[in-house]
Amino acid sequence: QVQLVESGGGLVQAGGSLRLSCAASGRAFSRYAMGWFRQAPGKEREFVAAISWTGGSTYYADSVKGRFTISRINAKNTVFLQMNSLKPEDTAVYYCAADYSISRLPNSEADYWGQGTQVTVSS
Repeated sequence: QVQLVESGGGLVQAGGSLRLSCAASGRAFSRYAMGWFRQAPGKEREFVAAISWTGGSTYYADSVKGRFTISRINAKNTVFLQMNSLKPEDTAVYYCAADYSISRLPNSEADYWGQGTQVTVSS
């Protein structure tokens, strides 16, 4: 019942920043925990960050901790991923996902997925 559309990806030099957005449909957006995931060429999809219904709790993969920040504005049905100090190894397709339980998201489990947005970081 939730549709997700990512945007904000692009090409950036190492050390630069990007802000990804995920626009969600549906009145029930605020009842979902939201997550960001990424998949690099030749790699399986991996967890990046998650945020609870209220935004009060966040989880981050160790690889992005201190560099990425997940946030949400429920009134706008939008979740963000601010990515700073980008590294070439951050290059991947980034996906937004929604699930009723934030505990599932670090395991790459979610009820709804977006189609992804490409992030490429050059050295």
